[in-house]
Amino acid sequence: MGSMRFSAELRERAVRMVLEHGHEHGSEWAAICSIAEKFGCAAETLRKWLRQSQRDQGRRPGLTTAERERLKEPERENRELKRTNEILRKASAFFAQAELHRKQRSWWRSSTSTMKRAGSSRSAGSCRSPRRRIMRTRFSRVSQKGAVIE
Repeated sequence: MGSMRFSAELRERAVRMVLEHGHEHGSEWAAICSIAEKFGCAAETLRKWLRQSQRDQGRRPGLTTAERERLKEPERENRELKRTNEILRKASAFFAQAELHRKQRSWWRSSTSTMKRAGSSRSAGSCRSPRRRIMRTRFSRVSQKGAVIE
């Protein structure tokens, strides 16, 4: 059987009826069963409403409804923050991966465009600086001791 939500007014009315007509029945449980049947809810559900009402009024030990809500709020906030952190962590990983992929693609484009202009990137001509090329073209030969031979 699925769970049903009952309005706050119906809950209060059912609890009030148990308190008002409890003496007409042999026990509190008998009153709860009789009244729960009239309202269309389970007897255990009505008993829980009755106990919570008694806690709220201070007639029974335990946490009141307001105290329960106050305790649930930080837990709810903690769950929300964990969910947000998880989303941010996944987004960060996604964008870091995309940035890495973008850098790899730009490196590949620059290296392929260099190869088209100057031949292979491993060729001797593309590894030398322009100044050395100029010096090499100016002098025809250099001896082992460094003297220029024209």
